[in-house]
Amino acid sequence: MLTPGQMLSGYAEGIFPMAESRDSDDLHWVDPRLRGIVPLDGFHISRSLARAIRRDDYSIRHDTAFTDVVRNCAARSETWINAPLFKLYGALHARGHAHSLEVWQDGALAGGVFGVTLGAAFFGESMFSTRTNASKIALAYLVHRLREGGFTLFDTQFLTPHLASLGGVEVSRTLYHERLADALASDADFAAPETPAPQLLIQRNTQTS
Repeated sequence: MLTPGQMLSGYAEGIFPMAESRDSDDLHWVDPRLRGIVPLDGFHISRSLARAIRRDDYSIRHDTAFTDVVRNCAARSETWINAPLFKLYGALHARGHAHSLEVWQDGALAGGVFGVTLGAAFFGESMFSTRTNASKIALAYLVHRLREGGFTLFDTQFLTPHLASLGGVEVSRTLYHERLADALASDADFAAPETPAPQLLIQRNTQTS
């Protein structure tokens, strides 16, 4: 069975584990030919997302409901997060190597994203939303936290249309490994940055439209 230490070693080599389905007991390593990343200086806040952020009818927290974020991310008809992975993410969180960024509305968890950290790399695993724009708001605040905390690589594994609309791009396996090596040679702190006011968050992003 895969251990937390082996999982971190895999990330350091540029690979990550997935399951075929929720009911599968097995994990397999994935090393995509093209890797999805979100450039931390190129996150895109659209007009509609900016309006949602300015509405300020939510609160942002980190690491207060990690298990619930992972559980919500896995609560889909099809998921690659099986029971062994669920436990591994929890173990990495306990070791300080996995974190969640959460959006709360009306006292309830409305959306969030979680990932694994190693050096100055954040390996985004999954996100969820139960309310409109909650996952996009979570990503906007996550990018700020990563940038201010000294991270240099935001790995999304694959590029989806949703991530592409927010500034995500694909890079070759070779270029990804180069950026990963640079990130692993540095340190970063997920917990250090303060959460900015909505307007300041928008101003600090390089692209608005």
